Amino acid sequence: MSDRPAPWLAIARYEAAGRARGSIVLTGLLSAFLLLFLAFYPSLAASGIDLDAYVEALPPAFREAFGIVSIASIEGFLAVEFYQFAWLLLVGLYLAHLGGGTIADDVASGRMDLTLSAAVPRRDVVLGTFLGFWPLVFLLNLVLPVVAYGGVLAVGETIAVERLVVVHALAVPYHLCCVTVGIAASTAFTREGIAQRVALGGLFALFMLESVAATSEYDWVGSISPTAHYNPSAVLVLGEYDLVGAGALLAGTATLLLVATIRFGRMDLSG
Repeated sequence: MSDRPAPWLAIARYEAAGRARGSIVLTGLLSAFLLLFLAFYPSLAASGIDLDAYVEALPPAFREAFGIVSIASIEGFLAVEFYQFAWLLLVGLYLAHLGGGTIADDVASGRMDLTLSAAVPRRDVVLGTFLGFWPLVFLLNLVLPVVAYGGVLAVGETIAVERLVVVHALAVPYHLCCVTVGIAASTAFTREGIAQRVALGGLFALFMLESVAATSEYDWVGSISPTAHYNPSAVLVLGEYDLVGAGALLAGTATLLLVATIRFGRMDLSG
């Protein structure tokens, strides 16, 4: 019996190791970004401004796009200033962009020919590439809630620990879905730059579609967007946990992974 790991596991380890430094840097930057915003909260809370009245004055489409429920509480402030923008949109777009540069880059550079010459099944390439993102996703969602909780305590506020835990637990299916958007694009195009732009633009277009559709009679159209199934504000401010949405994201992830596997299995790499 061979001691060599399964091809998909070897690829996953290689992919994870290749972005280990970037994962640590990203986690550090997001942590600093979060703490910076939290540092502003005490002065904002002491300003005497009716923050909820300010929220009500915002256009409905804008409130819907960024999930703004309230910013008067520390939960609402965190949701609006960090989770609905940086965590949901920016991190999601970044993961889709990273995913778009995986298989397409290997195909364009010729590394894929070397990989497949070792009798590695193409399905293992897709699966290993996807699993290689797990350490990054789990690192982000393990470190950031600790940083957030510590930051909240540091500014003299309190927050329900279970809501922080849930908002990050539900972020895992969302972030994995964003990854597979990129991987699917990476199997659809053999040029890395095109695949990355398609993944990035496609996910942002879905976000905009969901935001616009939510304020119309065709709100159901927005359900095709991953952002429609993960709402940090609902978790942090209202204590509402959308487990059905998490299931939809996992189903979407599995579907995109299957599509990517089929597409890559049929891809002509000769030219």
